[in-house]
Amino acid sequence: LLNCEENKMSKLNSFMQLFRNKKALLTGHTGFKGSWLSAWLHLLGADVYGISLDNPPSQPSHFGAADFSKFVTEQRIDIRKSKELSECVNDIKPDFVFHLAAQALVRKSYDNPVETFQTNALGTLNLLEALRILGKKCAVVLITSDKCYNNLEWVWGYRETDALGGPDPYSASKGAAELVIRSHVKSFFPINGTVHIAVGRAGNVIGGGDWAQDRIVPDCVRSWAKNETVQLRNPQAIRPWQHVLEPLSGYLTLAKGLYEKRELHGEPFNFGPLAYQNHSVQELVQAMSEHWEQVKWDDASDKEVLHYESDLLKLNCDKALHHLHWQAVLPFQETVRMTAEWYRSYYNNSSMIRDVTFSQINEYEALAQNKGLRWAL
Repeated sequence: LLNCEENKMSKLNSFMQLFRNKKALLTGHTGFKGSWLSAWLHLLGADVYGISLDNPPSQPSHFGAADFSKFVTEQRIDIRKSKELSECVNDIKPDFVFHLAAQALVRKSYDNPVETFQTNALGTLNLLEALRILGKKCAVVLITSDKCYNNLEWVWGYRETDALGGPDPYSASKGAAELVIRSHVKSFFPINGTVHIAVGRAGNVIGGGDWAQDRIVPDCVRSWAKNETVQLRNPQAIRPWQHVLEPLSGYLTLAKGLYEKRELHGEPFNFGPLAYQNHSVQELVQAMSEHWEQVKWDDASDKEVLHYESDLLKLNCDKALHHLHWQAVLPFQETVRMTAEWYRSYYNNSSMIRDVTFSQINEYEALAQNKGLRWAL
């Protein structure tokens, strides 16, 4: 089955052939999005290299459960250590870099703001410094977050030109990383140089393999797998939920654009679902429950809230549509179905979960092709 999936994916489209036999370096490759992107790049024939901390970001983890270490050349490096990071990048000499390593949890950022700023802002700076001396053609996609925006909870989506910054340490650290990127691109990476850089912003990503603390889907599946009740802190909060493969397809599309034309150099791009696809936390949980038996949840919104949590954050993705011809593939119900089916497969037979991941990547690609989306053809 594995070889079948690999062969099928490798023949999907000429667009993705760009990555075959290229060196793709991922920071944070053991994380939720990083593990999915590692799998996808492997199926596309890339030589995948990963940089991450010694310990997985969660127990269990998608990367570990699917045993993706079999096809990823790994280095265990803290991106806050500039010398080690620089030596690793220049030893690999990648064709593509996807920077996903981060302290990615809002609530954790309140507990450890110093680590959050060091990882998200200083870690990004260290990677940029390593790339300054790379000396070869390379397309670099730096992933930040939709929370980099100064969220005023508007009903319309934030555009790439809107103000950065946020009230919590995590959001502020992502805004700081964006300022670091902007400064370095303008100061040290000319458009006629060999290294081209762009930024991807996305948020509210769900999908199989996420077991992070204080995220709604992992909280649900952990509780439901043990027949326990999940507590919903903010059930009426509205989010533009999207499957993990949606922004990843955007990152791959952006990397291709950077590699082939320099006009995208230095530009940020939002990647999110269609504008009308916004649902509350409670609606997400209800939709998940249609694919999971005997689920229970409680409204815990009347309990004391220790830290700020936004009620609404939307992205405008017109720029990605115009310049990259990218748009999301999955409607909300399909996003929920694929997420729930992955977790059910894991809890039924975790030994087969790598095949489930590969199968869902294949399904997503096929849906994009059937819709005639240009990035998938």
